[in-house]
Amino acid sequence: MELLRDAGVDARVVEFDQPTRTSAEAAIAIGCTVAEIAKSIVFRGAHSGQAVIVVASGDNRVSEAKVAKQVGEPLARADAEFVRAATGYAIGGVAPVGHAQPVKLLLDVDLRRFAIVWAAAGTPFSVFR
Repeated sequence: MELLRDAGVDARVVEFDQPTRTSAEAAIAIGCTVAEIAKSIVFRGAHSGQAVIVVASGDNRVSEAKVAKQVGEPLARADAEFVRAATGYAIGGVAPVGHAQPVKLLLDVDLRRFAIVWAAAGTPFSVFR
């Protein structure tokens, strides 16, 4: 979150005793709707090998076919080892910022429905606004 603070964004990490790995878990812990969770879905570009991250509203399903069309290449499964190497985070705690490697990042416009959204803050037990 230091990256955000350096950019002038007041990002305070909130840690919970209960897991916030999924949109549903995070919404329960925070006390908000699932839609207000900005979930990070990680794919691997089948040709480039680069991480493709979709940050989507927690109530939306991500279409792999639409994402592949948007980034111009087929997508492959991103296993836990790939996610950690590409983002620096474990699955269930992938933040939308501060990735270990350059990534292709797509943002869901539906997140603009809300004044505040919550995202993973690097661990399966932490979030930030």
